Amino acid sequence: MVLPRYSTTPVDAVLSRMRALDAALPERDGVAVFNRVYLTVTEEVDRRLDAGEFPDPCAAAALDVRFAERYLAAVDAVEDDRRPPACWRPLFQLRRHPGVTPLQFALAGINAHIGHDLALAVVDTCRALGCEPADLEDEFDRVGELLTALEERIREDLMPGPDLLQIADPITHLLGSWSLERARDATWSAARVLWALRHCGDVAEEFAVRLDAAVGFAGRMLLTPLRD
Repeated sequence: MVLPRYSTTPVDAVLSRMRALDAALPERDGVAVFNRVYLTVTEEVDRRLDAGEFPDPCAAAALDVRFAERYLAAVDAVEDDRRPPACWRPLFQLRRHPGVTPLQFALAGINAHIGHDLALAVVDTCRALGCEPADLEDEFDRVGELLTALEERIREDLMPGPDLLQIADPITHLLGSWSLERARDATWSAARVLWALRHCGDVAEEFAVRLDAAVGFAGRMLLTPLRD
């Protein structure tokens, strides 16, 4: 199946691509589960941009688009038979595993996108706008607050029902070990380090590679199959 591609970068174009993915992917597909979650987040960011709720709407839009581009680039890599970043590989590898629940797929995607992509998106945005990470902190925090509120709803909506109570305790234990708030804090630190190392060549590249691998390892743990 060939999925639609995006060629421009405004928020509307990003939303269009996510909606096309939502229509094209099977509902139970793990990437589709995350895509629906992320589409909801991006629509809310777009609504708040239109409502003037960001201190610097231009910077917020730039960060939002570069953030989304990282996820969409991973989708394109898999579609083209290329390897996506390590942080995304567990989700793409296990996307159809019957023993992984929708809640696991959603949080594994959030882990990859927040833990790795957001740090690089901050650096991308700083380069594009000629600013420092500190100049984006308000926008970073507002998006993070939105994600935290959404995560609570995701856990409530996607937790297995009474017919799957036999796996509820393992899910609670497994997913309770991961925190979006801690991931956000680590991401902000990683973004500042990457920015500080931007002229250090191999050192910056090694840090980015290790960040990618570490987030991928956490994602693989989140996707541990809990049933056959």
